[in-house]
Amino acid sequence: MSAVAKIWIDGKFYEKADAKISVFDHGLLYGDGVFEGIRAYNGRIFRLSQHIDRLYASARAIALQIWLTKAEMTALCEECIRINELHDAYIRLVVTRGVGDLGLDPRKCAKAGIICIADKIALFPAALYERGLVMMTAATPVHHREGVSPRIKSLNYLAHILAKIEAVAAGADEALMLEAGGGVAEGVGENVFALHGKVLLTPPAFAGILRGITLDAVWEIASAAGYQIREESLTRYDLYTADEVFLTGTAAEIVGVVKLDGRVIGTGVVGPVTKELAAKFKQLTTP
Repeated sequence: MSAVAKIWIDGKFYEKADAKISVFDHGLLYGDGVFEGIRAYNGRIFRLSQHIDRLYASARAIALQIWLTKAEMTALCEECIRINELHDAYIRLVVTRGVGDLGLDPRKCAKAGIICIADKIALFPAALYERGLVMMTAATPVHHREGVSPRIKSLNYLAHILAKIEAVAAGADEALMLEAGGGVAEGVGENVFALHGKVLLTPPAFAGILRGITLDAVWEIASAAGYQIREESLTRYDLYTADEVFLTGTAAEIVGVVKLDGRVIGTGVVGPVTKELAAKFKQLTTP
């Protein structure tokens, strides 16, 4: 990575040690803001327009005005990987309500804060992609969809962090999160797929999930490969009895699950369909 300034905050690049925000920023004080995680492969940012669209939709849903246009935000992401001399990168865009006071009133925040970070990420060790994940069901559910909608990629990730804490305490690699009614929602930071025969099942948006950009890409890849894909309300039974289970996400990409709540999934190894789709996804992301 270049030694030049790398983190963009409100119009200027800063060195990592100098990249600071106000303690009165409502993103820090109240989790009042939205974000996107975006990948670049070999210098090409993967599905950037879809990520930008989702960022602005999340902001609109919480009545947050972004002062950069979509075109300007797109150019910012491209400049951020260029100035950091990164070819394979993870970009984090953060938009907060901005600097206000210690009260909740968003009118006290005169202007949104915008941050762009470009760096590397490895959500799981490489060995886990070969071995597969061991998962457990977290007691902490995702946010209720009529509260903080999971379709808003907000800065409020406390429920997911608590679920991750449960997984770590249980010695599991990752946690499965349920929605308030007990149905399958998502992983801590990933969407969930269950394979039954030639049919791939994934929870629908109304089940309390964030609709993933990688999920959509896998949907396209799997459809082209001849698999049926359906959005259905799932219970843990549907995962326990699946031929294969895998997670998808920008940071995780595609990773198989071999055990959930002590139940072996399929044959207990990463399945052939998971491997096939992961290989096709790699082809898709390789310019």
